[in-house]
Amino acid sequence: MHPCASAISFDHVTRALATRSGQPVGWTWQLGKAQSGMPPTFRVPPAPYRENAFSRGPGFCCVCGQPVYQFGWHIDLWSKGPNKRATWRCACVIAWQFWNAPSEQAPLLRRVQARRCGQTGGRLRKNAEVDHRVPLYRVWNEHRDKPSPNLLRYWGLPNLQIINRDANVLKCADESRDRRAKRPLTAKDAAVSA
Repeated sequence: MHPCASAISFDHVTRALATRSGQPVGWTWQLGKAQSGMPPTFRVPPAPYRENAFSRGPGFCCVCGQPVYQFGWHIDLWSKGPNKRATWRCACVIAWQFWNAPSEQAPLLRRVQARRCGQTGGRLRKNAEVDHRVPLYRVWNEHRDKPSPNLLRYWGLPNLQIINRDANVLKCADESRDRRAKRPLTAKDAAVSA
């Protein structure tokens, strides 16, 4: 399997295993300090089992919450039980890298999209960029109450596209206007508009 193609496979597998584990009781997507395991920004995928309060400890994956077996596998081929020294499954490592640095997979996304811009449908240029169809700030604002396994799709392949730079500039400008329009009016803004 080509290394790029494996990122898509592992993204799918990790999201499926996270769905199998479900969301821990009492978990809500919050931002916090890195020491607590909580993401410092909404750009980091929500992974409850990475947080200290919900970690299942050694032998369980900190991303999907499933047992980790020998060599980081998700099945126990050797009947040895969970690997008590592991906290990551191999597929989850690749998926986590994919979610946090999707631009590394630009060649893969180009092939998946048949070298067509995800916004305009035109031919992709050399300066094309990886983009989230639903911006992550909107995921934080509008979808934060969804279960954690459902949220992961916004970081994975279902929400990624590669678009030409000029289309991305226009999309970012629209998103910026949208954010400004939804921002609560402050005293400073009121004084400027008066």
